[in-house]
Amino acid sequence: MIPINLYALRYNGGMLLYDCIHLQADIADLSHQCALFNPDAIVAIARGGLMPAALLSYTLKVRRIETVSIESYDGPSRRNTLTLTDHTALEAFERILIVDDIVDSGRTMQQLLEHFAKRYPQAVIKTASLFYKPSALHRPDFTCKEASEWIDFFWERHA
Repeated sequence: MIPINLYALRYNGGMLLYDCIHLQADIADLSHQCALFNPDAIVAIARGGLMPAALLSYTLKVRRIETVSIESYDGPSRRNTLTLTDHTALEAFERILIVDDIVDSGRTMQQLLEHFAKRYPQAVIKTASLFYKPSALHRPDFTCKEASEWIDFFWERHA
């Protein structure tokens, strides 16, 4: 794992700026880590996981990609309850990779793992994220960097 300060630039407000050059390097790293798992389906957690999940689907040559929406934050404020929207249809798949941009508290990933284990008992389910916080309830099976500050992902900047 490469220290975060080698990959991110600081800008006003102390946030870490994460750009497409760093994403490209991290997707290569995650792809290498995930290759032995060889997922046959990818689930992106909308919205943050959409970009890394799409890129992983190309690098891992996984054609089946689906999305779930689970809302746990309103801006920087964490909600007390999580709202899950899941329209996936993955009964025929054996190795499912759930992808997000960051595992922060770990509540989102933990709830999704429990949900998918019940919904798809035939599958082995693993998780991947670009960043994780060491205090998270769940550490991703595949990850690139530890995060200690708020990260400004380039795909969120113009929203």
